[in-house]
Amino acid sequence: CFDPDPSMGSPRFTAPSDLMADEAFRSGVACLGRYGLVYDALLYHHQLPALAELARAVPGTTIVVNHIGSPLGKGRYLNRRAEVHEEWKKGIALLKGCENVFLKLGGLGIPRAGFEWHARQAPPGSEELAKAFEPYYGHCIERFGAARCMFESNFPVDRVSYSYTVLWNAFKRLAGSCSPGERAALFQ
Repeated sequence: CFDPDPSMGSPRFTAPSDLMADEAFRSGVACLGRYGLVYDALLYHHQLPALAELARAVPGTTIVVNHIGSPLGKGRYLNRRAEVHEEWKKGIALLKGCENVFLKLGGLGIPRAGFEWHARQAPPGSEELAKAFEPYYGHCIERFGAARCMFESNFPVDRVSYSYTVLWNAFKRLAGSCSPGERAALFQ
């Protein structure tokens, strides 16, 4: 993850802003594919175009995008949810054509996503979560198909915002209109 805003509370070890374009890094990611290993990408929504370039450069390596590319909602992104959502969707569109890319649907409970569930007196229920998640997770499933998406819990980190049980019930609500095969893929 990299974001120039220090208030983002980036992970303890941040990567350089241009890491995914570095030839030595790309060579290392390509090496993962040769050994049948997977590259798990933890990044922010504005880094999705760089990930799409990396994915095209290493088509033999499976890449799994954690937390759907972490759309941000605090710091310089505060009160810009619609704008961030559109930027995120453009990044997701760039990844769609990369057949080696898969998405983990989760991670929106982390405070930097900006939903502020962690600051509420009473946590949200599964219906509220499903409604908030749908523009993101529904978009991913629609664009990538259930076979290239999977629900993730991001626990214990998301515990600050909602319970594990409520989260999985929200996922069940989101998958309610899916076929049995699609549900099996999403809950793999």
